[in-house]
Amino acid sequence: MRILSALATLTTIAAAAVTVSAQDAFRFRSGVELINVTATVTDGDGRFVPNLTKNDFTLYEDGKQQEITHFSNERVPVSLGILLDASGSMTPDKMSAARAAIDRFIFDLLGPEDELFFIEFANAPRLTQQWTTDRRQISRAVARVNPSGGTAIYDAVAEALPFAEAGQNRKKALLVISDGNDTNSNTGVSELRQLIRESEVLVYALGVDGTARSSSPATRPPQMPVPIPFPFPRGRRPTFPQIGGTWSRAGGSERVNGDALRQITDDTGGRTEIVRGFDGLDAATARIADELSKQYYLGYSSSAEKDNRWHAIKLEVRDRRLTVRARRGYVAS
Repeated sequence: MRILSALATLTTIAAAAVTVSAQDAFRFRSGVELINVTATVTDGDGRFVPNLTKNDFTLYEDGKQQEITHFSNERVPVSLGILLDASGSMTPDKMSAARAAIDRFIFDLLGPEDELFFIEFANAPRLTQQWTTDRRQISRAVARVNPSGGTAIYDAVAEALPFAEAGQNRKKALLVISDGNDTNSNTGVSELRQLIRESEVLVYALGVDGTARSSSPATRPPQMPVPIPFPFPRGRRPTFPQIGGTWSRAGGSERVNGDALRQITDDTGGRTEIVRGFDGLDAATARIADELSKQYYLGYSSSAEKDNRWHAIKLEVRDRRLTVRARRGYVAS
């Protein structure tokens, strides 16, 4: 009996030890967060550099080297939101060129597994096509844009961020196309930059210099009935449209502000490109599609405290002749 009692006691102690160990392990795992980093690597001529391996990269968080635990140099599908300026400055020839560039971008340059949504913005943003892999739905939404009013770029990006984060694919991005400076947003640049830092969304911006007009605009697609707009709530993926508001008319937009756009793109690992006239929009969207298809994915485990502070990320490549662009950090929230 004493032997059985002793064995029972030992069994209880061992079970308790296992429980404590499991709890400790759970607490450890819960304090670790996988940080995703999308990287673009180019050579001295600006060409994308393929076929790099994990060992070609060194990653730091707050100055401390981190172990890269996840890596891929294969193309991964992207969940992409297209945000198009629908303000009054978008004249018919500009809009025709924008429609043609977007159509080529979505039909010819993106992958079949990429999913898309579309937002037009003037005095305020409107989501007119939810997530879809049907390119025709995006094209129809773009064709229905009827320009008028001011330019609320910052509001559009702020509203699009949580929607983009709900995308099904690991890589998430926004593409903003505008010919003017922000004139109507309630969201300021600093506030928007904080929202961007709290997300993992790549933000790209194509600012088209409105002083140069397209010399050979594309044929404008036939106009479609204006759809009923619907709001998109923050933090969750909307499903069905609801009745929204209508545009009010405002003055024309100012000239595009490249510095302001860079403030909302560069922290993410995306970029801003200023296009001199709508003739260059088609080539610019092609460059972004090419970039999205030739990026590297890296991940590392961070044990940083959830302190709501900015933690700097620095990614380097072994070959110092190459240039790497990636997100500059994250907010541990």
